[in-house]
Amino acid sequence: MTSTRTALLPGKTSRLPRQGLGAGLRRFAVPAYIMVGIFFVLPQLLNLYFAFTNWTTYSSDISWNGLGNFELLAKQGRLFHPLAVTLGYAVVAMIFQNVIGLSLAYALRRSTPLNGLFRSLFFLPVLLSPLAVGYIWRGLLKPDGPVNDAISVVVPGFGWAWLGEPATALAAVAFMDAWKWIGLTTLVYIAGINSVPGEVLEAAKLDGANGWSSFWRITFPLLAPAFTFNVVSTFVGAFSAYDVIQASTGGGPGDSTRALFVELRLQWAQGNFGTGSALGLMVTLLVVVIAVPLVWYLRRREARI
Repeated sequence: MTSTRTALLPGKTSRLPRQGLGAGLRRFAVPAYIMVGIFFVLPQLLNLYFAFTNWTTYSSDISWNGLGNFELLAKQGRLFHPLAVTLGYAVVAMIFQNVIGLSLAYALRRSTPLNGLFRSLFFLPVLLSPLAVGYIWRGLLKPDGPVNDAISVVVPGFGWAWLGEPATALAAVAFMDAWKWIGLTTLVYIAGINSVPGEVLEAAKLDGANGWSSFWRITFPLLAPAFTFNVVSTFVGAFSAYDVIQASTGGGPGDSTRALFVELRLQWAQGNFGTGSALGLMVTLLVVVIAVPLVWYLRRREARI
């Protein structure tokens, strides 16, 4: 009876179920931890090791060679050039995606049936496979494709090879990536814009602020959380560029769009698994070196606002 009455005391009844619930949730999370360990942590650790070995398909011997893979890739011009291409691709894709996404979000911020239709249309590319996006735009951007045909209405005889010229190939594939994800970026910005207190905007309007001034002085600063998410996700996400590039240019013309993952695939296709692992490690280091400071800076910016 004493134990029963003790269990029914207010201070006791609220604590025991929580402890039991927490233990139960932890047990349910064990399979997830195992899956993460097998499919994420273990491959990362193995890649870290093999990046410093001479592992190839031409020999059964796998031995430690230190920085030999990185030195070989640098000597062949297959390290710093793909790194520069990846960074350039990421910067251009991030700018395209955020500038266009923010513009669309501001235009579609009000919830009307027509705006709802356009939001759905802009979100459709998100559902497409990156390979499909690459093939679609490769057809659209051919010298005799629909894009040049449309431009020819204004500029007769226009026939630029968007994906065949090094000057425009990288920007073109970065635009394809941005086009695929603009719908998601737009929805995040719309949510941020609609979370701005209406009374603040109304007060600014009474003080004589026009629409442009209200946006830059009130709405845009209050979009800091949405801005942080979109900039980091678009910039860091573009480091893993492969599908769109492979489907549209294959890394060409020449090596003008040969990003790190495209070069990695070529190394693995040639049986050079050690150098391929080294390139994979470069992508991981790139994410850590750039993403962590970027998130830290943008989060501090949010705190100052």
